[in-house]
Amino acid sequence: MKKPVGLILTILGLIIMIWGAYGFTTREKVLDIGPIEATKETTHRLPYAPIMGGIVIVGGVAVLMSARH
Repeated sequence: MKKPVGLILTILGLIIMIWGAYGFTTREKVLDIGPIEATKETTHRLPYAPIMGGIVIVGGVAVLMSARH
């Protein structure tokens, strides 16, 4: 059972290292005068630290190595 968990952790760590950040867009109403309406879209990015991806990869590899014994 350790092998799939280790593989998932390793792949997740690689994705974190490659992707770099999670982005999403929010929309807020700036002006609302009768039938006239204006909105503003703002893009937010939540960066992942490359160190976090490396830690997850090392953890996945460790789990994979412990599954071999």
